[in-house]
Order: sequence, then C-alpha cells, then structure tokens
Amino acid sequence: MKKYCLVIVLQILLSLVTQAQTSVSPLTTSDPIAQNRWVDSLYNTMTLKEKIGQLFMVQVFSNQDEATKQLIINQIKDHAIGGLIYSKGGPKRQAQLNNDLQSISKIPLLIGIDAEWGLSMRLDSTYAFPWNMTLGAISDLKLIEQTGTHIGDHCKRLGIHFNFAPVVDINTNPQNPIIGNRSFGENKYNVTQKALAFMKGMHSRGVLANAKHFPDHGDTSKDSHKTLPTIKFNKKRIDSVELYPYKALIAEGLSSVMVAHLNVPSLESRLNYPSSLSYPIVTSLLKHKLNFKGLIFTDALQMKGTSDFDKSAAIDLNAFLAGNDVLLMSSHLEEGIKSLIKAYKRKKISETRLAHSVKKILTAKYKVGLNDYKPIDLNNLDDDLNRVQDIALHEQLIASALTVIKRDSVSFPIKTIHSSPIAYVKMGTDSSDVFLKTLNNYAKVDKVDSENLEDLLQKLIPYETVIIGLHQSNTTPWKPYKFSKKELHWINEVAQSKTIILDIFAKPYALN
Repeated sequence: MKKYCLVIVLQILLSLVTQAQTSVSPLTTSDPIAQNRWVDSLYNTMTLKEKIGQLFMVQVFSNQDEATKQLIINQIKDHAIGGLIYSKGGPKRQAQLNNDLQSISKIPLLIGIDAEWGLSMRLDSTYAFPWNMTLGAISDLKLIEQTGTHIGDHCKRLGIHFNFAPVVDINTNPQNPIIGNRSFGENKYNVTQKALAFMKGMHSRGVLANAKHFPDHGDTSKDSHKTLPTIKFNKKRIDSVELYPYKALIAEGLSSVMVAHLNVPSLESRLNYPSSLSYPIVTSLLKHKLNFKGLIFTDALQMKGTSDFDKSAAIDLNAFLAGNDVLLMSSHLEEGIKSLIKAYKRKKISETRLAHSVKKILTAKYKVGLNDYKPIDLNNLDDDLNRVQDIALHEQLIASALTVIKRDSVSFPIKTIHSSPIAYVKMGTDSSDVFLKTLNNYAKVDKVDSENLEDLLQKLIPYETVIIGLHQSNTTPWKPYKFSKKELHWINEVAQSKTIILDIFAKPYALN
C-alpha cells in the first residue's frame, strides 16, 4: 500500500512541477525582480495614449523615400508606437535608419523581421539559407539548430529582436499557394522536430522566435494576403495535427505566436470570421487551453484576410479584444489608436486587460536588452552578415538534404559501373551549368539537347543511361516548379529505351 501511495505522490509532484514550468512566461529573464521593476517603472509613468501606442507594430522599408521616413518619425513621436517590422531594403540603410528611429523613441522600439530563411527574405546583400522544406529533408537536427543560430547571429547584429520564424504550418495541401516551401513538410512530427531545433538556435543568440500561422495555414488552397482561406477540419483533427507543433514549442519556451487570418468554422461559430479577430481562437484556445504565456501577434492587419472584413479601426479593436498583444501593420494607425482609447474610456477595455498586454510587451523589451539599449555598430556590417561559416553551413545543409526517392534500376555511384558516356538532358527554365560541370568531375557526361523529340531520341542512341535534370528558379519559394506537359511526354518517350536518372532542382511536389 505504501508503494502505491508513493507513486501517487510522485505523480502529483511531477504534475505540479510541469504546471509550474508551463505557467512561467517564456519572456521572463533570470532576474525577474529587476525585470518587473523596470516594466512597472515605465508603465506607471505612461499616459493612456502611450500605453495603447505600445500595442502597435508598424511596417518600415529601409529603401523608402524621405516623406515616408518622416511619416514613421511622426508615428513614433505622436503615437508612441511600440515596435517596427522591417521589410525591403538593405542592411546598412536599415541599420542607420534603425539607429535614427530608436534615438527619437521615448521607450526603445521592439524590432521584428520576417527572416524565415535568413535576412535575404527581406534585405539585399544578406545571406539566404535553404527553404524550410529543404531543411525538412535533413535528419541531423544539429544542423537545423545551427541554421537557427546563424540566422539569430545575423538578426542580433542588425538590432532585430524578433524573427517571425519558424513557420510551423503543416503543408498537407500540395497546392497551397502561399506556404509550400516555407513549411518543413507535411508530417507533424518532422515539422515539430525541425521547428524546435530552429527555435532553440535562435533563442541561444538572444533572438526571440515566433511560431506561425496559428492555428495552421498548411491545408489551404487560398492565400490570406488576398482573401480569407477556410480550414474545414473538425476540432479533433485540428487538435491532433495542426496544433501539435504549438504544444511542443510552447512546452519548450516559445517566445511568441502569430495568429493567421483564417476562417475556421469548427473553432469560431461566426460565419467567415477571421481567426485573428476571434476570442474563442486567440484567448480560449491559445491562451487558456494551450496555456500560452508569450507574446501574441496578429498577422499583418492590412492583408485582405481581414482588411476586406471591416473598417480598419474596428479590425484593430476586435483584434485586441480577441486577445492579441501586438497589432501588426494596421491599415490606419491613427484610427486604430483612437478606437482603442474610446473603448477604454467606455470601459469596453479594462485597465487590467490593457496592462496585461502592455506589460507583456515591455517584459519582452527587457528580455532582449532594451533596458540597456545600444545603437547598431555600422563597422564591418556586410562582412558580419555574410560570413565564411555561413557558406560552409549552407553547403552542409544542401549536402545533407539530398534525397534518393527511388532507385529501382540504378546503382550508385554511377561512375563505377559506366565505361560508356552518359547523356544529360536539361529541362525547366533555370540554368543547369553548375550541375553539368559537377557531374563531369566524376564521370564523362555529355549534354544532349534538341527542340525536336525525334531528333533528341536520335541523338541519344549511343547512350545507355540518361540523366534528366529539372531546373527551376530558386529566387523565391513561390516560383513555378512543375514539369510542362511537353517535358512529361519527352521523359516518357526517353524512358521507353533508356535507363533514366531524374534529378529535381525544384519543389518536391514536382514529382506528383
């Protein structure tokens, strides 16, 4: 009997420890007393307008004109906005602009960026690592963590506190127009493992992570930048699959979540009501059921997923009432701030609710060192953002991601079994020069091409093995990736008499 009592006591203690761990905010530092003192000292001196200004994060381009820069300056001075999300431009211009804008802000600004595969997602002259779907093919999680570490280094160097990554959408719809290569894949366990490793890498450099797009944008056939996509799954399915990565990352100290603009009827009963404005999704599910204590960002409120839904001021207010902390890229900042002030004065927003989000934002600012703000050092900036070790890691990642899908009739390496030359046939719209040159480092490979199928087949007569490469542009994750009907027909005809090795330099869905 005593043994059973001991087991029960241990289980209760373990449960209490687990609850205590999950109840601590991931934004808390190792010195919470000093952190809370700093947060309270600021909050207690702020006006209502300054408190509400902290809720807004405004988009900034470092390649903007002087008139636009002046607009941002006015928003900082007049509305005490809490943060900036940088978009297109260049690193030196952004660093100088950031120093200028921080210098005029009464409270240091929280800086974010979308750098899912590196700063080059937004900035020229910066480094790009492989898309998440490429990382999803890598089994060594240490390499994924190193990727997060390197991107964290780059963000830290450029004065960026939040990277809106990793994407944890599970890409269960191959036709997804906006996620695709941005996802680690279609398997919830693989997505979760890779996202955790990526997050830990960034956190190790003091850069805060963001899991997006809650509750999951993976199984959509439409783009929320352009419309309001629908997620048709029931609650059980969403809890089992789509929410799986969030549960794991939250348990490991996830800093923030971005809420998507989605129509999810099983979670929100109001017809075509965006998830980013939904109390049942943001508060009841994310904050209460999943016990998330970190910062909650809306996705950009100027996207068509919400901007077509209502007037800007109503959207901003409803997003805050839903439970979001940070209102990202409001369509009309001044109207949004006025709507929240009016709601506060009419007691639709309580002081407790306002303090909850504003203090959480200030807590995050302390977490990233804004209690001791220092300007960005412009010396050696380009070199620090394009290091030799970044190139070395990139090569490791690509080598580790190479995947043999099928090998029915071919043994590798092919150089050991071929005394006769091998033919190479290029397909797709991008260059094949590097691949062909590399092939010839290991075996005699001749490029064979023609505008006519019959002529191509004639030229291939001397060859037993034909390597076919599909080369598509890799400049963005959304470039076309499929074989053309003509190319599929040609492959079929060549395969009638030749052994084919098919190499895909494109999204793996091309194989469908």
